Parts: sequence; structure tokens; C-alpha cells
Amino acid sequence: MPGEPKPTVGLFVTCLVDAIRPQIGFAALQLLEEAGCTVEVPQAQTCCGQPALNSGDDRDAAHLARQTIAAFEGYDHVVLPSGSCAATMVHGYPDLLAGDPEWAARARAMAAKTHEITSFLADVMGYAPSGRRCDASATYHDSCSGLRELGIADQPRALLAHVEGLEMRGLPGNDACCGFGGTFCVKYSDISNAIVTEKAEAIEETGADILLAGDLGCLMNMAGKLHRRGAKTRCFHTVEVLAGRATGPAIGEDAP
Repeated sequence: MPGEPKPTVGLFVTCLVDAIRPQIGFAALQLLEEAGCTVEVPQAQTCCGQPALNSGDDRDAAHLARQTIAAFEGYDHVVLPSGSCAATMVHGYPDLLAGDPEWAARARAMAAKTHEITSFLADVMGYAPSGRRCDASATYHDSCSGLRELGIADQPRALLAHVEGLEMRGLPGNDACCGFGGTFCVKYSDISNAIVTEKAEAIEETGADILLAGDLGCLMNMAGKLHRRGAKTRCFHTVEVLAGRATGPAIGEDAP
């Protein structure tokens, strides 16, 4: 409402976005500001601790959880362009810190205001992009953590429906794992490769120009397999299209 203070958002960029695809972070920042938020990117942020947690290293994961909570708990909302990192904060942190009453309470409080970005834009801010155009056909992969742990499915599709010229095509097995799974693809590379091969075949069968998803790890995995197969499908994070930033090299493509 006019006159009401803007909600403050702490943007957790994620390791992969920071190191591999910074423009996802800039797209997220743009969308959050368009939605009416005051956004900050705390410099103290590092890894959310998900790799350590997935590998059974609870001690280091808990250390990173405390560090992240201290950096972000002062904001009205914590927003991430990643369902897997968001799920780590929402579900992993309270469990990791359950033995410490003070930190467990702080973890639960932050978990309650932590959101994956498309869910935050659609469900909390009621935002819809305007003036965006993308003349292409696209298909959508639902990443496991976002879908199963956070219930993210309708939100990205509802936002993408506002992008003019974008033709969305269904992806058979859209809710099946791409085979990345963080450390899973390293520990079980043969199984991971078999899974992503099936995913790539399904993507190619849609004939879509673009593959969209909400987690960069999944997108890197699928983009790599599609490239090795000689597929023409280009891969972008959902927020890149929503922000009108899907005009340059796609994920895995070299800059001109």
C-alpha cells in the first residue's frame, strides 16, 4: 500500500550463482526491487552449508548455519534464487541446531521468513512482471528441493505467463530428478549420468528453444548433457527470463 514502508530483503546469492552465473543474482535483485522491496546483499554470507549437510558433516554445516543466521536474521525476509539452498535454511537449520535452544529458536524464526524467489514474488509480494517479452518456446524442469520441500510448482509458471511471446510446453517427467543432487552426482556419477540422459531426451522431445528451472546446479547439469548431445536447447534460470535478461549467452555458452 502507498505510504507503507518497503519490506527489507536479505538476498542470499548462493555459491554457484556468485561463482558461475552472477547475472542470476542481478536479475533477482532487479525483480525484488520492482516488487517494492529494499534489498541488501550481506557481505558476510558464504555457503549455506548444504554440501556439508549432504555429506554428513553436521559440525561444519551447523557452523555455517549459525554464520548465515547471524548475517540475515535482521531482515524482514530472506530470499534465494535456489530451492535447494532455501530448503536447507527452512528445514535443515532447525534440525541442525535443535540441541542448542537459543540457536534453534533463531533458526526457526529465520526459517519462517525464508523464501525461494518465485514463491516470494508470487505468494508474498503479489508481483507480476510487465513489459517483458521473450519470443521463444520454453519447457520447465521442477527441481527436487523446490518442488518437494517447499511446494514450488505453480508460482514460476504463473510468473512466466506474464512474459509476452513465451510459449510454454509441457515436459514429460518434469518432476523427476535431473541427476545432479549436489554431491550425489560426484558419489554416484554413473547413476547420475543415466538420469540426466533420460532428462535430456525428454527435453529434446519437447522441441523447446529454452529450458527453464529455478536451481543453477540442476541447470548446469542439464545444460552440460544437452551440449554434449549436440542439442540446440538453451538453458536459463527462470529469473533471467522474468527480468528480461535472457538475451546473452545461455548457461554453458561462451560469451561472444
